[in-house]
Amino acid sequence: MAAPGPKKRQQRQRGASASAAAAGRKRRKVPAGEEKVWQKAGSKLNEEISSDSEPDVSENKNEAEEEIEETPQEKKLRLAKLYLEQLRQQEEEKAEQEAFEKDLVAGRLKEDVLEQKGKLQRQIANSLQPPDISDIKILRGHQLPITCLVISPDDKYIFSASKDCSIIKWDVESGKKLHVIHRGKKGAEGSHVGHTAHIISMAVSSDGKFLATGDRSKLIMIWEAATCRHLYKFTGHRDTVSGLSFRKGTHQLYSASHDRSVKVWNVAENAYVETLFGHQDVITGLDSLSRECCVTSGGRDGTVRIWKIAEESQLVFYGHQGSIDCIQLINEEHMVSGADDGSVALWGLSKKKPLKVVKHAHGFHGAQGLEQPFWISSVAGLLNSDLVATGSHSNSVKLWKCGEGFRKLELLFEIPLIGFVNSLKFANSGNFLVAGVGQEHRLGRWWRIKEAKNSVCIIPLKKTIAGNSQKQPEVS
Repeated sequence: MAAPGPKKRQQRQRGASASAAAAGRKRRKVPAGEEKVWQKAGSKLNEEISSDSEPDVSENKNEAEEEIEETPQEKKLRLAKLYLEQLRQQEEEKAEQEAFEKDLVAGRLKEDVLEQKGKLQRQIANSLQPPDISDIKILRGHQLPITCLVISPDDKYIFSASKDCSIIKWDVESGKKLHVIHRGKKGAEGSHVGHTAHIISMAVSSDGKFLATGDRSKLIMIWEAATCRHLYKFTGHRDTVSGLSFRKGTHQLYSASHDRSVKVWNVAENAYVETLFGHQDVITGLDSLSRECCVTSGGRDGTVRIWKIAEESQLVFYGHQGSIDCIQLINEEHMVSGADDGSVALWGLSKKKPLKVVKHAHGFHGAQGLEQPFWISSVAGLLNSDLVATGSHSNSVKLWKCGEGFRKLELLFEIPLIGFVNSLKFANSGNFLVAGVGQEHRLGRWWRIKEAKNSVCIIPLKKTIAGNSQKQPEVS
């Protein structure tokens, strides 16, 4: 056979070169993992078919294989772009999170500043509606009238005390008794420690660690709140301990007594600090918040007093006509008090006169021509809000709205409760109100309501859907 000519040899060489180049650029499919990453980066590996006729399956497969063909350089470029896209997304998410946290911290700082200035007022009152009577939990356990109660900071437990000298710890959700501290017996202090006289006052520390109780025999008992274990007792008052309050955020305890004095204690160190004098009659109530001061109601001396502990000074306020029997702070600058002339007063700590007084807040009782106003036996304010509650023996608890910068007090609704409402406390969450009810007034036996039940009542506070959006901090 004749040798191929020069022209044919050139054609064969060109064909061989093309085959070698094709072999060097070998086709491959991208692995499934890389294919998913590529899809996440925004690349489309499969085109949707919009034509009326469906093409051959093998043809689609070949097209898909052609679409995912890439050289090593193309792969490096694709992965680099994908990595940069992921970094960009991470930076955006990080920036959004930092902005959210910054806004959250700024909001909290703003609330803290307003709270310290006494200008934080959450608008809650308008969102409430009267609860169903069937929804009120009635907890029975004390044999004699309830005199005082407190709610744990986490709203899970209630501590109540009574004229039967016992203390009961309740579970809010189930309504069950978790622990009972029975009446003490004289001479048996070694085996059982308990009060031997009517318990009149009670307080729990803001961290939920300590519980303090005061009685008619001048004693203050300190308990471990979690276990109800007795820790120690404070002596020093010369008469009934009528008011107790822990300074918020500390273990500093303030106590008030019928001996007309206010004492300061350090509970964590089991230590007495100092005594303050000023009231001209028995002190009937006491309250405090985070500032180093407390407020007291002075019974028949007709005064409300603010005690500045660090300065050892006091401010005197006048406004009620009768004996001022109860008092509570609503925020750092405002408080509410009640008296046996039936009046309820709102106060600003910077003014010596009440901002608002509602006379005969619970109406009258008695024969015609001899009517007497119902005594205000308890008051409560939901912290940093516009909501106030008052109790009497008028067969109801009343809820009020504080409006116009605490210069107005509007009745919202009444909740039926038979008996003396000797203590009222709002849950920190604002979800419920607790009332301590008895057949007699906590400070005496002027009347006895036989049909009343000595009980702790948990009243749910129902909120309307539209009202929930109103719970925003406002400057009063």
